Amino acid sequence: MNGYTAMKISDWMSLICLLIALAILWRFRHIVLLLFAAMVIAIALNSIVRRLVNQFRIPRGQAVGLTLGLVFLSLVLFIILVLPLFVKQFEQVLELVPMGFERLQEWGTALLEAPPPWFPEQATPTEIPSLSDLINQFGDVGGEFFSNFFSFFSESLTTLLQLLLLMVISLMLLIDPLSYRRLMLRLFPSWYRRRADEILTKCEDALLCWLVGVSISSLFVASVSFVGLLVLGVPFPFANAMLAGIFDFIPNIGPTLSIIFPIIVALSQSFGSAIAVIVLYVVIQNLESYWLNPMVMQKQVSLLPAATLTAQIFFATFLGPAGLILALPLAVVCKTWIEEAWMIDILEKDQPDAKDLSALSDVEQEGPAPEASQS
Repeated sequence: MNGYTAMKISDWMSLICLLIALAILWRFRHIVLLLFAAMVIAIALNSIVRRLVNQFRIPRGQAVGLTLGLVFLSLVLFIILVLPLFVKQFEQVLELVPMGFERLQEWGTALLEAPPPWFPEQATPTEIPSLSDLINQFGDVGGEFFSNFFSFFSESLTTLLQLLLLMVISLMLLIDPLSYRRLMLRLFPSWYRRRADEILTKCEDALLCWLVGVSISSLFVASVSFVGLLVLGVPFPFANAMLAGIFDFIPNIGPTLSIIFPIIVALSQSFGSAIAVIVLYVVIQNLESYWLNPMVMQKQVSLLPAATLTAQIFFATFLGPAGLILALPLAVVCKTWIEEAWMIDILEKDQPDAKDLSALSDVEQEGPAPEASQS
């Protein structure tokens, strides 16, 4: 009885410690999210380092330096060759935004002047605001503008410091990943550390598969968007294609955001161009979803569309825009831990007769097995 009571007390103490740890993690959730992003970057760079070490027999220190040199060279080439053209075209896209809205307003005005029979009647304004009202509104807008300016400046400075911290932590994790891995494993009980190490390896493999798959998918979307916009004659196809490739890293929501600027640019030309842009992006997304993803992401951790959207809403609600960007890798890691640590190690523990769900579904589709003939 004393042993049972002591076991119960230890279980309650473990539960309390777990709740306290979760409360601390929630209090510093933004720092934890930054660490997770640094781990994803370090895992991607470490895969290149291991390839250099295993295939070319380069010492790890030299492999790390070579990898960082390649990354730095790629960033320099991107800044010199790609970024100026993108910034120039994107500024021109922003200049066309008012023109697109004006064209849309003209169509709306024409619709109101000669509405179809089914269109509801609109009430015309009868009062014109006075000069004092306009001055007061201008003062309110000016104060709000300056407050938003200082807020934007402080947020930009904070973002810059966070990016610098992200690069430093990623570099520290890349230089000596085994030490940090052992430190993480010490958070688990001694009897579960070997199994936790296996799960961490599976999480790393899943993240690498996701990174490779989404990179290929984004490159495909950007290339096809550039060619399609060029054929349709939509201005500034390079900037719009770059936006489509970048937003493709955010599933479900990203493709919807990437189509906004091309539609506005196309509206500055004609209504037919905007319809053609919508058709083009719908075709591209269907090609990506039903042809490219099944072919490229065969080894990727499969996530149901509803689970992906739920994860995006959950992480965006509690972690903000950064949670939305990192929603899919977070969902991949959570799915791996739930499958390995909860379903396999707890639910299926000491159950040798447990059947795989796919095998069970196959048996159910075939129907009941024939009964053995009685002698």
